[in-house]
Amino acid sequence: MDANGEVYYGNTGSTATVCSRTGLFGDSRKRMQTRLLYGAICVLSVIVVALVIALAVVASKTSGSNGAETPANGCQAGGVWDLPEVDCSHAISDLDKAKCVLDSYPLIDGHNDLPYRYRRFSNTSVYDVDLTSDLRQVWSTNLSHTDIPRLREGKLGAQFWACYVPCKSQYKDAVRLSLEQLDVIRKYVTRYPDTFRWVTTAQGILDAFQAGRVASLVGLEGGHSIDSSLAALRMFYDLGVRYMTITHSCNTPWADNWKIDEPTYNITVDGPKLGGLTVFGETVIKEMNRLGMLIDLAHVANATMVDALRVSRAPVIYSHSSAFTICNHFRNVQDSVLHLTKRNGGVVMVNFYDLYVTCPPLTEKPSKLSHVADHIDYIKNIIGIDHVAIGADYDGVTTLPVGLEDVSTYPALFSELVRRGWRELDLQKLAGRNLIRVFRQAEKVRDEMSYLPPFEDMLPDSENSADESCRTNMNEW
Repeated sequence: MDANGEVYYGNTGSTATVCSRTGLFGDSRKRMQTRLLYGAICVLSVIVVALVIALAVVASKTSGSNGAETPANGCQAGGVWDLPEVDCSHAISDLDKAKCVLDSYPLIDGHNDLPYRYRRFSNTSVYDVDLTSDLRQVWSTNLSHTDIPRLREGKLGAQFWACYVPCKSQYKDAVRLSLEQLDVIRKYVTRYPDTFRWVTTAQGILDAFQAGRVASLVGLEGGHSIDSSLAALRMFYDLGVRYMTITHSCNTPWADNWKIDEPTYNITVDGPKLGGLTVFGETVIKEMNRLGMLIDLAHVANATMVDALRVSRAPVIYSHSSAFTICNHFRNVQDSVLHLTKRNGGVVMVNFYDLYVTCPPLTEKPSKLSHVADHIDYIKNIIGIDHVAIGADYDGVTTLPVGLEDVSTYPALFSELVRRGWRELDLQKLAGRNLIRVFRQAEKVRDEMSYLPPFEDMLPDSENSADESCRTNMNEW
């Protein structure tokens, strides 16, 4: 307050706001006008300060996921941060440009069967095997495609590890065996914290990549692993499973597998055709949507693909499948379904297995890296760059194309695409942007369905054609 009865807020002598203490009742019109002007300035100042504070609060809430700050080289994307586009114009060779891209955005592979190798070659023991060594020497087989040195050489950013158990375990001990495989994955991820990070969210993949770790996620390879139980499905989700392949190479009581489409399919030997998804199968899809679990349509029949695409509110994936038009194996995706997948927003993650890459009679000759690039290019040209990714199926197959013999060779594939004229952003989309988008959309659908209680449907007796000799009769419990 000064000698004239006026109060100054701010630094005296500066452009501080001045407020009158005497109000509107001055001794003259001029004094009244002055007081009104000062009052208006005060009100405007308060409004400006309030707006600044509000904007600061909003900015702090959207600076990153779960309150984390946006990385210096990141950018905002729908309330969470993402990595920026990359400029690799400085790269001299095609391979240098490919490596530049893979250094800028995580390469996410949709399917690797290393856990199966642990069961086959070391009886699920993780601590008897050094994953930092060359496992081709340790296990005395060229069927080993994955170890830490080769992962690093291949610039892998994230991996969906396959939790696979054979179809013959269906109606028996599939759930227990699947839990054991999940335990194998958790053990080796935990044993090598400088290499791996356990991840269950889309944002977690980017966080792990920023930290120099291979984001490790789990896909349950085959609906037989839940034994037709939505409760088991939910428990697998709670344990970290983030996609489920609806079938493996056998029917479940509620979904047809790809073998149904083969002309040689034998109903007597292989079981009846269901025509895609049953009513209970559709409920499985809905519950996966509610959980935020990705729906994987690799291994399923064409009709099952169509049904799942009709029912699902979230984009689907094909964790390790390729283009049927190039190789007419029924494990691959037909053009009609590719177009439905585009409409759904899903992504086809291209497989490297010889049998799905070149098909007879070309299987008599070794397939090549360029053949895999042909599948990628085909899907890109048919339904767009936003719907193709990588799902090599390493450690789950016996033969691979020349040039793609193990996980160290991803840069060579991207180098081939650079040679074909692919832009950096398109390469980033193939590497991981597309899968991140699909994953985030599945999480968004989960949030939108959060008001719904869990689906509690049971498999109807009319859909259950299983051998019940290994099951408890719940009516007698």
